[in-house]
Amino acid sequence: MVTRKTRMDAAHNRRHIVAVARAAFADEGLDLPMREIARRAGLGVATVHRHFPTRADLVTAALAEHVAACRADMRAALDEPDPWRALSGTVRGFAEHRLRDRGLNEALFGPHPAATAFAADRREQARALRHLVDRARAAGAVRSDVSVDDVRVCLAAIASFRPTRPATALHRLVDLLLTGLRPWETSARTGGRNGPGDVSEG
Repeated sequence: MVTRKTRMDAAHNRRHIVAVARAAFADEGLDLPMREIARRAGLGVATVHRHFPTRADLVTAALAEHVAACRADMRAALDEPDPWRALSGTVRGFAEHRLRDRGLNEALFGPHPAATAFAADRREQARALRHLVDRARAAGAVRSDVSVDDVRVCLAAIASFRPTRPATALHRLVDLLLTGLRPWETSARTGGRNGPGDVSEG
């Protein structure tokens, strides 16, 4: 017979597994073995599999809150009236996620098999990014030949950044990439900076 205490213990274990997996995926990516998640949680592998039969189940649960936050960030970018702030802020936000959450980037932008759980989010992010690029180009905020594929190249460069390097190096990389998207006249006028209110922390 399943008692109230048993149910409470099971719910506690599930929350604990999710919290441990979330931190582990953020630091080390989505390839961390399930047995290592179990070890860090102080539980048996069977207990982890009882709650999450597949890796995709665990990834989905662990990243659900972060993915929801990314949705909110993209909605905010789409609502931003300034096309350059919207696009550059999205690129900078991607870089910050790269620093803080390796697993999230793999789930939303990488080729990892577990990312299939977020296929709908990936498609929505892709559509939103295309809209941001088109809007910035129409407003003259980026060069006339800049395409969404060019911005994806920028994101790929950011994604390849090694987390062991200083954060200031990533901020510098983002500055250089964003400067490359800007019309030459704008970059020359701002001395390579990317516009008011859009200066790297580094």
